[in-house]
Amino acid sequence: MSAEPLESAMSELSSPAAGIPSVPAAGDAIFAPLERLLVEYLDAPSTERIAQAYVFAAHAHEGQTRVSGEPYITHPVAVAGILAGLRMDEKTIIAALLHDVIEDTPTGHEYILAEYGAEVAHLVEGVSKLDQIRFKSKAEQQAANFRKMMMAMVEDVRVILIKLADRLHNMRTLGVMRPDKRRRIARETLEIYTPIANRLGLNSLRHELEALGFQAMYPMRYCVLEQALRKVRGNRREVMRTIEDAFNARLEDEGMQAEVQTREKRLYSIYRKMVQKHVSFEEVFDVFAVRIVTDSVDNVYRLLGLAHNLYKPLPGRFKDYIAIPKANGYQSLHTVLFGPHGIPLEVQIRTREMHQFAESGIAAHWLYKAKGDGTGATQARARDWLRELLDIQRQAGNPQEFLESVKGDLFPDEVYVFTPMGEIMELPRRSTPIDFAYAVHTDVGNSCVACKIDRQFAPLSSVLRNGQTIEIITAPGTAPSPNWLSFAVTAKARTHIRTFLKGLHADEAVQLGARLLDKALETHQIALADIDAERVMHCVQDQYQTTLNELLREIGLGNRMAALVALCLTAKMGEGEKGSRPGLNNAPLILRGSEGLVVSFAKCCHPIPGDPIIGFVSTGRGVVVHRRQCGNAVELASRPENLMPVEWASDVSGDYQAEIALNAKNLRGGLARMAGTIAETGADIDNVSFDDRDQNVTVITFLLRVSNRLQLAQIIRRLKRDQGVLKVWRT
Repeated sequence: MSAEPLESAMSELSSPAAGIPSVPAAGDAIFAPLERLLVEYLDAPSTERIAQAYVFAAHAHEGQTRVSGEPYITHPVAVAGILAGLRMDEKTIIAALLHDVIEDTPTGHEYILAEYGAEVAHLVEGVSKLDQIRFKSKAEQQAANFRKMMMAMVEDVRVILIKLADRLHNMRTLGVMRPDKRRRIARETLEIYTPIANRLGLNSLRHELEALGFQAMYPMRYCVLEQALRKVRGNRREVMRTIEDAFNARLEDEGMQAEVQTREKRLYSIYRKMVQKHVSFEEVFDVFAVRIVTDSVDNVYRLLGLAHNLYKPLPGRFKDYIAIPKANGYQSLHTVLFGPHGIPLEVQIRTREMHQFAESGIAAHWLYKAKGDGTGATQARARDWLRELLDIQRQAGNPQEFLESVKGDLFPDEVYVFTPMGEIMELPRRSTPIDFAYAVHTDVGNSCVACKIDRQFAPLSSVLRNGQTIEIITAPGTAPSPNWLSFAVTAKARTHIRTFLKGLHADEAVQLGARLLDKALETHQIALADIDAERVMHCVQDQYQTTLNELLREIGLGNRMAALVALCLTAKMGEGEKGSRPGLNNAPLILRGSEGLVVSFAKCCHPIPGDPIIGFVSTGRGVVVHRRQCGNAVELASRPENLMPVEWASDVSGDYQAEIALNAKNLRGGLARMAGTIAETGADIDNVSFDDRDQNVTVITFLLRVSNRLQLAQIIRRLKRDQGVLKVWRT
């Protein structure tokens, strides 16, 4: 839109002649619910200014409707209502009402800046999408939107609060969308938005987003679990009432004041536990939860003693998040008890202020603004994380790489370890000494050569556990190893390793790109060497590259599709497009085990030689290989343009990771016996993890290195013969 029509539209929208009233009409049904929330915590002038912004937004969106047929203004008002429920400040509520005005109406950023000030304009701009920029794919557009949103969030975290509220209302009204679109939005919500809400401590938003995302993503599974939950809810209520009465009676005996709340496990939490731990609904559902809220930290620890006196604690399941808060600032005591009839009973004990922060997270800053300067643990930790995003943003080569890095850092089940000087370092679950080294300093990570865990030398791939002391040994002139990417967890570590390796694996990407292009050209019965150099250069320029090697590198990294480049080359020869198609060519890529960094094997399914496999061309990563029966591979099949047929060579070499799990009796020397059985087959153990299902049975997960499927089958057969093994399966 040119400047003159824009100015004209602005004058029409803001002119008194346009007939826009300064306040909502009496009894306005759309604004009234929001107004009732606002008057509970804002003064009259602030509420009036918000009402004026509502009137402007309503006129700006006049005539626009949602897919459901409702007036469009109902959406920004609902978003503002969600934020008002979190007791957000006046400017955030105004920005929420205007968050779609720039994108969907003639109103420009300049008008918002002039009328509502720089703070509101910045918030609105941070939430607005990048629809005016052209992207090569929907995925790239999504990644660029995400990067812009995260960078705006670094400057003002309220941007993400508005975006989360916007996503929550969209999820509440998702039922009118097509099934495929519902699943896409639900997947994005579960993979990106709920982890962000968790990272910022916004548990009330996170829980609802998870429930709605689960229902839209897996409607049948949701219905089955909901029905199962409804059937047993009656018995459950009786047990929960018994537990609540027991706690209240003990509190009265001790003369202590506290609020006892019992709750049932959420559907999505039940589903995730069933998937992750390979257990049935009945095995998950026997976990009850109690929350005790009191008025002081001193009483919190006294209540812990009361709880342990009432029911016996389960060894090894106590966590003190008050002394060492979570990454998002969450504070509470957690313990697991043997409740009535021996059922596990989860207990959380916290103060009222901790409870408010647990529900509202960083949003509680505005609720408690009058009480201080807002520099509490929640805000400080959230802002530390946001500052890290800037470093990742500078290192990331493109928006999609940035998105992938940050997604990997959004699931912060923490582990707490110590430096040799006794300082506590907080890292995500399954972190390794490499992650620790980069958390200390980038230079320490880049020059790391070895490590000590509790004063003993240990592999750099060791999974860190709570309470360990880590010492990193460095040497000048050393450099990151490509193998580190297979076990580094944190976004900071992975980003810096990738940055170093980008130049290192450029030649490998060129070689893979040449192989992929040759395969694609076979469909057209021609070789690259047979194509005239001038025609090749025309195609190179059409793909916005300067040399053939650059184009081959882009193909090898997955940024260009070999089949489309082949079509471009043959079209330039004047062969026409009849008989060829811009899709997948049927000749598979043969894997020999020496492809280097630009062919990787998916960690979700760990394919090994002998498995039926399929490749997926991933931007910036080259070809990612999955097992055909992998759930992710089934989902990726919906994008056939990115699929690449691959096969194992008859002489494939090398060792490959495979993961097996087993149910084992808790017998003395059992683990040593199993490790010996695995070693006898010639396989290596990369990692072992444990999950105690009960006092008698433990789930043990082995991450192995094997040469092929035959060797893995031999390991499974031998383990099944062990007297302490009840069941073995490949994950």
